[in-house]
Formats: sequence, structure tokens, C-alpha cells
Amino acid sequence: MPLAVKDHSWEQTDSVVYISVPLKGVRAGKADVVCTEDYLKVNFPPFIFEVFLFAPIDDSKSHAKIGNGVIMFTLYKKEEALWESLNTTKVDKETMQSIREKSILKLQEKAQEEAKGKAVKKRENEKYALGVMMKIEESERKRIEDIKEAECKKASEELEKLKEQKRIEEEERKQELLKERKQIEEDRRRTQAKNKANTTKSRTALTRGERTDNIFTKKVEEEALPAPRSAGSIQIQFTPRVFPTAVRESRIAEEEEWLHKQAEARRALNAADSELDDLKEEEKNPEWLKEKGNKLFALGNYLAAINAYSLAIRLNRKIPALYLNRSACHLKLRNLHKTIEDCSKALELLTPPVPDNSSSRIKAHLRRGTAFCELELYVEGLLDYEAALKIDPSNICVQDDAEKIRKIIQGSASESA
Repeated sequence: MPLAVKDHSWEQTDSVVYISVPLKGVRAGKADVVCTEDYLKVNFPPFIFEVFLFAPIDDSKSHAKIGNGVIMFTLYKKEEALWESLNTTKVDKETMQSIREKSILKLQEKAQEEAKGKAVKKRENEKYALGVMMKIEESERKRIEDIKEAECKKASEELEKLKEQKRIEEEERKQELLKERKQIEEDRRRTQAKNKANTTKSRTALTRGERTDNIFTKKVEEEALPAPRSAGSIQIQFTPRVFPTAVRESRIAEEEEWLHKQAEARRALNAADSELDDLKEEEKNPEWLKEKGNKLFALGNYLAAINAYSLAIRLNRKIPALYLNRSACHLKLRNLHKTIEDCSKALELLTPPVPDNSSSRIKAHLRRGTAFCELELYVEGLLDYEAALKIDPSNICVQDDAEKIRKIIQGSASESA
């Protein structure tokens, strides 16, 4: 049976009551306090302090302070007046028990309300934190887009400058060629005029009967006339053309670029073949490579996992799980376009649609839809989410996500309207 504490002390003013209760050597952590507007109890086994207050108090403003082996209560009266005593004498045992039960119920209700308030406040804080995080991500994405746009603009300006410089150089080259042609034409005209003058002079001398030939003219004529060339034949071998058009009709620059790309492709293919030859025996097994990629993905090494899946795909391009797993890595690294390509390839291989491959098709649709939404292509993303719901209509999470995407699309349509 608990021992009642009698050696407490109390003081009062018109509006406040001060109560001091000794803890009797008991640790403060073991004290249990119950305080309502008409009842006060402190339970610190094996002792108990209980008061049925003379008049009601404001329990929301009242408080207790524990320290130095004493509990100090500061109770604010609802009505300003001096009390005749701390305890009321107008209650019997049944009334006391009823007050105790009501106080405990009220305390429980208050605790529940505080718990609900804390839960609501926690949700509001989480919502606020999520909103702040979304704003930060949006600003970061905008910053990256601005950087990309600035880089594109800079590259375009540099390309335009390069084109302008090339055009100027080409114009200068044309001017030089034109000058050379004019110089050649001028020299040719001078030579023709000189030859014509010499011919006219010779004819005039012959008409007068003068002898114009001498040892020097014969020597010049002998030097001017070359010896006859010997007859022969030339063997010609034509290189087969890649493009069917004639040279005068083709675009040589494009042909040379195409041939350069073909040569690079052949070199890359030869390098890939030599790389495959250097692999160990177990590394030539696509299933082994897939397991290795799965382990690397679980460790968070997404780039290494992509390399493992890519090597397995080069060995066998008909396994849809390889494309599906690689799409997950690309999605983690925000390679959104590559995610869409791998998911599309996996869906092409997951045919015909049967129950055994339904889970893989759902993953492919959801990852591709997520990538579309990240690229702000919400209509395409919604189509993939609806395709996943057709396979599994009971998936609540997918239904909620699809509804969010619909609201985004409807909001965009209303803003544009």
C-alpha cells in the first residue's frame, strides 16, 4: 500500500498557488504526475501525494519543476480568490474515485491529441521538406539546362565563326586562282601576239626575196620540235564506286565522310573482336556476366554493371533481361534516353506477351514511363503507366502514380488554355 505524503507545503496569491512536495530520496525519473483542473497527484513509489483542489485551476498554463529532491508546482487559478485550504472537504469516496477516473481519461485524451498534433506536424514538416527538396532539384535542373544552353550557344557561335573563316579563306583562294588564271591568259596572249609578229615578219621577208634562215633560226626550230613519241598502251584499272552516281554528279565531301565512318566502324569491330578473344572462358558466358552485373548494381557501381551487361549483350543480343537490367543502371545515372532505348528493346524481345514475362514487361513499361516523365514527356510516360496497369490492374502504387501524371497533364493543359 502506498504511503501518503503529509509534509508538503503550499503558498498562494489571488491568482497562483505554489506547492512543494519532497521526493523522500526517490529519483526524479520515477515520479509520475497527473494534473487536471480539480485534481493533482504525484506517484513516486512507495509514496503518493494526492490533492482534490479547493477550486478549479488552468491546467494548460500550470506547470511543475523537479530539482534538489523537491517537486515545485505552480498552479494558476481560474478565478482570482484566496482559498480557505488546499484540499476540498466537499467530496466523499465515490466522488473522489470518479474524479480520479475522469482525470485519467482526460489525461489520456490529452496525450492522444498531442500525439495526433505531433503526427500532423511531422507530416507537415515532411511535406515542407519534400517541397524544399523539389525546389532545390528544380533549380539544379534549371541550372544544368542553362549551362547546356550556354554551351550549345557557345558551340554554335564557334561553328559560325569557323564557317565564316572557312568562307573567307575559300574566297581568298578563289581570288588567287583567278589572278593566276588571268596571269596565264595574259602570258598566253603575249606569246600569241609575239608569234604572230614573227610570222608576219617572216612573210614580209620572203615576199622581198630576202633569206631569213641562218644558223641560229635553224637551231631554234630544231629545239622547238620534239622527237616523235614511241607508240604504247596504258593499262587502266577503275576503282569500284561506293555510290552509284557519277563523280560529276556526286557530293565528294559527303562520300569521303561516309567512307571515313565506314573505316572507323571496321576498326571498332576488329578491336571488339580482339577484345572478345582476350576474355576468359567464364567471361564469355552471358549468364555469368549478367550475375556479375547484378552484384555490381547491388553495390551501387552502376557504370561497371553497365559494362558487364553490354559485354553480355554483345555475346547474345536475344536476352531481354540484359537490356532490362541495363536500363535500371541508366535510370540510376539519369541517362534517360538510353533508358528508353533499352526498355524498348526489352519489350521487343518480350514477345509474345504471356503470364511468365508479365513482371518483366511491367518493369520495362514503368522504367520507360519514368524516363519519359523525367524528360517532361508526360503524355508518353502516362501511356507506359497505363500499359503497366493493363498487365496488373490491381497495383495501387502504379494507379496513384498514373493519377499524378494525369493531374500534371491536365494542369499543363489548363495553363496553356
